[in-house]
Amino acid sequence: MEDTTGGVSLPSGPDAKKRRVSYFYEPTIGDYYYGQGHPMKPHRIRMAHNLIVHYSLHRRMEISRPFPAGPEDIRRFHSDDYVDFLSSVTPETLHDHTHSRHLKRFNVGEDCPVFDGLFGFCQSSAGGSIGAAVKLNRGDADIALNWAGGLHHAKKGEASGFCYVNDIVLGILELLKVHRQNYIILQVLSFINWILSSSVSLFISNISIKTPNLLYSELEAIIVVVVNDFRLSDAPNITGQRVLYVDIDVHHGDGVEEAFFTTDRVMTVSFHKFGEFFPGTGHLKDIGVERGKYYALNVPLNDGMDDETFRGLFRPIIQKVMEVYQPDAVVLQCGADSLSGDRLGCFNLSVKGHADCLRFLRSFNVPLMVLGGGGYTIRNVARCWCYETAVAVGVEPENKLPYNEYYEYFGPDYTLHVEPSNMENQNSPKDLEKMRNMLLEQLSRIQHTPSVQFQASPPITQVPAEVEEDMDQRSKPRIWNGEDYGSESEEDEKPRHHSSNIDDQPVANSGTREDVKKLTCCPDASIALFFWVKKA
Repeated sequence: MEDTTGGVSLPSGPDAKKRRVSYFYEPTIGDYYYGQGHPMKPHRIRMAHNLIVHYSLHRRMEISRPFPAGPEDIRRFHSDDYVDFLSSVTPETLHDHTHSRHLKRFNVGEDCPVFDGLFGFCQSSAGGSIGAAVKLNRGDADIALNWAGGLHHAKKGEASGFCYVNDIVLGILELLKVHRQNYIILQVLSFINWILSSSVSLFISNISIKTPNLLYSELEAIIVVVVNDFRLSDAPNITGQRVLYVDIDVHHGDGVEEAFFTTDRVMTVSFHKFGEFFPGTGHLKDIGVERGKYYALNVPLNDGMDDETFRGLFRPIIQKVMEVYQPDAVVLQCGADSLSGDRLGCFNLSVKGHADCLRFLRSFNVPLMVLGGGGYTIRNVARCWCYETAVAVGVEPENKLPYNEYYEYFGPDYTLHVEPSNMENQNSPKDLEKMRNMLLEQLSRIQHTPSVQFQASPPITQVPAEVEEDMDQRSKPRIWNGEDYGSESEEDEKPRHHSSNIDDQPVANSGTREDVKKLTCCPDASIALFFWVKKA
């Protein structure tokens, strides 16, 4: 059953409301292989999908095969030279002069190797996140899942931390296209109410939005909304979406934070291990700069973080963020390397403790994109993302695993949930309380509704429709060979393949008005209203 008591809801809907969930999955994603001994295994996404199907969770979602992101889509964030390199390099051409001289520049090498189908892998990952954003933008889904996404370390012009293309940034950029017509209408109506309560007579003209019947014919004025040469009649074409990005990967979400460090249109919140640990960023005092000051929140943690401690930090911080920032959409990166027993991680979260973050954000009833990320003990990654899919659709799956193609990976217990270890929690209550108070203080310094630089809205990406996959057609079972029981060796095997500032603009002088006055009725939106006043 769905937990309907552990969250808080915004007025847009009750916590118990069922959500329309859209799920993106590329069937070939598990075929990509970083190389022998590399900890990143795309095969884990296929394992998670296999569990999702055998738990029949796919019946509760719309299934989409992502349309591959094209080079022009990827260039919306990444540099031209870098995209050209990724799209052309192969293991065979790696050492020719054209590519070898760029390896260091683009940080391609041991951690981020060139493997067969590299660019196809990037296209699938990014295409899923862009497609998920389009679903949310169109109102076709309340929650959109892409477990192949969440590659949060990739930078504008270089690979980093097993990540080549930052699908998260691309997805957020797509979300930012959404029109905020209602916001503009409310601002205009607020101005009109001010007019009606004043002692001046104004005549409203050249407004495309229908105004209330309270406007009388004797009101005389001309209102011009100056927004980068746009007038009020252009209101349906302006944008001001706010997106909240939350990252619960054990590693700091540095690539996403860096991309939006100077803007208040995106707030980033990262809970991560800090210290002598990759990528070494995410200090408590890294809060953003310029317009983005206070809109980057970092929660640096120590080893051994457990469910109760994590929940005690996550919920009050996110609760305050939602109240103050009031995002139009939320992106949650669910890196599973924060689980107990991860090969590269050092936290001690259970699957349920990890999924509690998704459950809490789901309760706010705000459009939600859910992505994958890190996770290097692949049987636990599959468990986690399967369970979080169940949380998204609002069901509680049985702990006993159904038989599936990868059943022997999950021995000896063959359960969905695994118990955390008894490792020491090195996060002291005193330090955590101090950090929580500092973060809440930081949040109190930002505006409840941040300023929005209005601009022409680019068209929402048109994604070609894909035929829904028949998830009931099961692939041939994979039989455990009886070797290396209980070890991590299955994670090293190669996957088995399936076949601005706004300038004031001059107002034309008709020669019939006495005074020209300027009113900024909504300074947070940087809208300037000009009108002529005629004595009553």
